[in-house]
Amino acid sequence: MKSYQRILPLILIIVFGCGESDRMTYHEWIDKGEFKKARQTINQILDKSKTLTDAERDSLLFQLERMNRIEKDFTKTEQDVLQYIRQYIPEATQRDMRRWEKNKALEMMKIDGQKRYFNYAGRNLFRIDEKCKQIWQEHNASDKPNLAESFDLDGHIREVMTQAKRTGKKYVNPVRLRINYSIEVPADNVPDGETVKCWIPFPRHIKNRQTDIEIVKTQPENYQLAPEEQLQRTIYFEQKARSGYSTRFSVSYEYTQHGVYVPIEPNKIVAVDTGDVRLKPFLQERHPHIVFTEELKSLSDSIVGDEENPYRIAQKLFKWVDNHIPWASAREYSSIQNLSMYPYIHRHGDCGIQTMLFITLCRINGIPARWQSGWEFKPPDDTMHDWGMIYFEPYGWTPMDVTYGMRDIPDEKLKWFYLHGMDSYRLIFNDDFSRPFSPVKTHFRSETVDSQRGEVEWSGGNLYFDQWKWNMDFEVLSN
Repeated sequence: MKSYQRILPLILIIVFGCGESDRMTYHEWIDKGEFKKARQTINQILDKSKTLTDAERDSLLFQLERMNRIEKDFTKTEQDVLQYIRQYIPEATQRDMRRWEKNKALEMMKIDGQKRYFNYAGRNLFRIDEKCKQIWQEHNASDKPNLAESFDLDGHIREVMTQAKRTGKKYVNPVRLRINYSIEVPADNVPDGETVKCWIPFPRHIKNRQTDIEIVKTQPENYQLAPEEQLQRTIYFEQKARSGYSTRFSVSYEYTQHGVYVPIEPNKIVAVDTGDVRLKPFLQERHPHIVFTEELKSLSDSIVGDEENPYRIAQKLFKWVDNHIPWASAREYSSIQNLSMYPYIHRHGDCGIQTMLFITLCRINGIPARWQSGWEFKPPDDTMHDWGMIYFEPYGWTPMDVTYGMRDIPDEKLKWFYLHGMDSYRLIFNDDFSRPFSPVKTHFRSETVDSQRGEVEWSGGNLYFDQWKWNMDFEVLSN
């Protein structure tokens, strides 16, 4: 099933007596939430078609898997969500819920006629709807951290900017970190004696930015490290499952990360040469997640207007995403058909969804942009995170993070830091998305876009995220 991510041409199926259309595809059934009909349609194709290629068959099988994953993400009932909301808005009614659903602040879908809400729909309401967000902040005002004890991010990036300007260097303020990462498959999730295969994300050397990577310890001792050029790099392990015992994999390593800042003068920015073979891949569509749809092209036109300077265009796009697409917990990426269209439709998204939209809008406007992701560390907090890289001629590639967005500070230079700069507290696993592993995974990946938690499988199939546990610890050794 190595090629399941390829796009399968739509197979038109004649459906009689459906009452909606005489001709429907399984994609349309899935989009309508008619999973039973979609499953029937796909199984009919798999059973009756003798001409399917391996890639087509795998793509169909993945659609079955995708529906399973969507159902795992949408398990809350209306009563579940309303009960959660009433903790903060006691007078909330079902009528309020209809309004929030219409405004895209409550994420739900009908699956085979049953209304089901996203697992984090209740919490996300207080991130997406402005009035609800204010209620949440007032309710939790006493829980705000002591600013004196929290990490001063603005102070840190101000120092990155100062050092970059003073030294004339792009990479400054190195931080040395130690990572301890483990994956554990609970006892008897894999039959006794079967080989469990595990891929843990692992950083690659990035000149001047992510350097001096040293493995301290692994369990088991034998491992296979993917080549440096692997854009989604991993460290790979194998271990036999033992009845009654969990199967554990771990790696400890140290690395040095540098802050980045490019002091850009907008008037020096010029349009890139679209024929440059080095940049061409980062100006193009890349199905299924970077697609120049009519909707996104129209949105781009409304944001950019008559602006022609690439940097000013990027500023407008960056500001629009920052202001109009609030961060909210997202369903698994493997369940989403097109990540850049998702926030256009739902008007919210997590870091990867925000980033994919920004990348797509940049490329529509002839600005090279690409994916980057891993983890972020703002002591003492840590989490998986996605951001990207953007190219400005004549300055070259520089990091950007549309989720961190515009800093809420009067200093204009500092305000736009994350359009062409990055703090020192990052761990980069991925310089692209949806790229193969080394060694290649046999079964479907749990995460088909990103690679931040890891992947596990055995001969019987993939082990999805709910079938194993992961843990990440970090320590700042020097800064």
